Amino acid sequence: MLRLLIGFCAVFMINNSLASAESLGIYTQRQPFLLAPILDAYSAKTGIQFQTVYAPDGLATRIQTEGSNTKADLVLTVDISRIKELADTDLLAPMDSEIIKQNVPPHLRDVNGSWTALSQRARIIAVSKNRVGKEAITTIEDLASPKWKGRICSRKGSHVYNRALLASLIAHNGAEEAKKWVEGFVQNLARRPQGNDRAQAKAIFIGQCDIALMNTYYFGKMKYSKDHPEQIEWADSIEIAFFNQTGRGQHMNISAAGILKGSKKKQIAREFLEWLTSTEAQLLYTEINFEYPVNPDTEFSREVASWGEFKMDQLPMIDIAENSPLAQIIINETGW
Repeated sequence: MLRLLIGFCAVFMINNSLASAESLGIYTQRQPFLLAPILDAYSAKTGIQFQTVYAPDGLATRIQTEGSNTKADLVLTVDISRIKELADTDLLAPMDSEIIKQNVPPHLRDVNGSWTALSQRARIIAVSKNRVGKEAITTIEDLASPKWKGRICSRKGSHVYNRALLASLIAHNGAEEAKKWVEGFVQNLARRPQGNDRAQAKAIFIGQCDIALMNTYYFGKMKYSKDHPEQIEWADSIEIAFFNQTGRGQHMNISAAGILKGSKKKQIAREFLEWLTSTEAQLLYTEINFEYPVNPDTEFSREVASWGEFKMDQLPMIDIAENSPLAQIIINETGW
């Protein structure tokens, strides 16, 4: 019998009772409809059902309040800093999985085994196909050049995707250089920071700017949008430019997962995460969500592969998380 979980989550999806021994509860910062095909595949394979609660904000506080009474077994996040927050507040149980260690490179998982990446996101430079071209910009540092004054659009710097990007710049170049970069970047903005990544593609399409920061999977989602055909035009107007290819490589962020200490189904939860890092599940991530796999044995989907091969930054994810607070200070000081 289905039970309704009442909380402060914005959206929820119920697949089965959490009381069942053959079910897992998930708190997720990723929208449930993006997870559904992957969860359905595991349910078909194992019979295990899922109850997924969408909790984009205040997740650590919620779990701390619930304590051992939590109905969730797992948590899925969309940014490295968010999973680190849960680990730092001692909310995650060690996974102790040799399978995950084999499937996921060390820089994409916690050294203590409390979390693992499930997918990688490349935050690339999107450029106008007709007015700029992807060969015009080769490094992220180039975006601070005065030559691009009035030609760049961006969502707010405080968004986790941009904050993680800046944190990587701090890790590589130091805080002083990173701040200088933001100051130059902000000077080059064509409008105040606003909207989501899709809004930046629209701005390029209608000529408000020529360059923007974007996660690659948004490009894929727009290109194949059924409900919003206008987004197909937005995607067609831009090209993807991978940056720093002769140096450290393209900045990457992750979606990640961990098992909650309050879970009473840790073994089942661990087996599920092991499957999520397998090539079978990783292929679903790249085919359905247009993301990059964390398991290096997984081939890219045809669409993702069509964007081109590129060198990924191997910076440990934990370095990005640790520099994120300083990145936020710089964002506040520079008005990004």
